[in-house]
Amino acid sequence: MTTPPNISAADEQIEVPGLSGLTRDWLSAIGEDPDREGLQRTPHRVAKAWGFLTAGYGQTLEDAAGSAVFAAEGSEMVIVKDIEFYSMCEHHMLPFYGRAHVAYIPGDKILGLSKFARIVDLYSRRLQVQERITTQVADAIEELLEPKGVAVLMEGIHLCMAMRGVQKQNSSTTTSAMRGLFRNDPRTRAEFMSAVQGTLRNR
Repeated sequence: MTTPPNISAADEQIEVPGLSGLTRDWLSAIGEDPDREGLQRTPHRVAKAWGFLTAGYGQTLEDAAGSAVFAAEGSEMVIVKDIEFYSMCEHHMLPFYGRAHVAYIPGDKILGLSKFARIVDLYSRRLQVQERITTQVADAIEELLEPKGVAVLMEGIHLCMAMRGVQKQNSSTTTSAMRGLFRNDPRTRAEFMSAVQGTLRNR
């Protein structure tokens, strides 16, 4: 169904059941008045926002890939760089975000390029840790395509480190998952790392 032009995707989000009431209690617990003008609609906005931020729980890998798996016509490395991701840390429920770089060497199948972003979103839109997203994306591509190799590199900024605790605003976290040729062949791995090196933060 096509979204009417005057309705944004955010407006169509369904509230997480029960979250509106919990948000009112949360506002009261931190010393706010949930009935003051600026906060009256906040519980509903939060309930809808979290419906979007955790949409990955209601989706499957098949949903993300759709019908975009095709027969391979070559066996050269495919790299999709700079896929933005946004997620919520499961330890403090604060955001972390960054970019993912995904590569694979086809076997018999290839995947439509936009679907790699959808797969990253599938696992990012949950309560997560960056290490887990990285391995889940790599495992998903292996499951879908049975390629000769898969590489996933993710670099994230974690607000649980920047806003609280050690308060290190300039730190970032890099995680990787290598499968097949990317794990076993140093030249293949080096080719991938060379291709994404210039996009890494502060490089």
